[in-house]
Amino acid sequence: MKKRAVYIVSMLVSFLLLTACSAGRDSMEKLRDIEFTVVSPAEVPEELMDVIAEKQEEGFQLTYADKGYLYLAYGYGKRDTSGYSVEVADCYETENLVRMKTNLLGPSKEEKIVEESTYPYVVVKMEFTDKNVIFE
Repeated sequence: MKKRAVYIVSMLVSFLLLTACSAGRDSMEKLRDIEFTVVSPAEVPEELMDVIAEKQEEGFQLTYADKGYLYLAYGYGKRDTSGYSVEVADCYETENLVRMKTNLLGPSKEEKIVEESTYPYVVVKMEFTDKNVIFE
């Protein structure tokens, strides 16, 4: 009788864990692409630029809401040469989240590289949402 109770409890726990895991996967499914604009440093709100300047050395993942828009900023930290850029590979909405995937691109072979510190980052602007953001 004791073994059977342990077996039933372990089966229930397993079922609950599997259900929770599959529910988590569903909430990560892409619902729609998000329309966004990559903004130049001149277009970034001053308060956000101040935070970027403070954190640029080590890198950052920031969100900032202003006037009906949400800004997502991703910085890769200090690099020892010029020529780096950041591309937004994907930006989409799930049931519970906004996901933004970026890639750091190194200097091209044709580009003249200058040995100076640079701080590659990207800032995107989209319509405001109160969903949590995951940066990748």
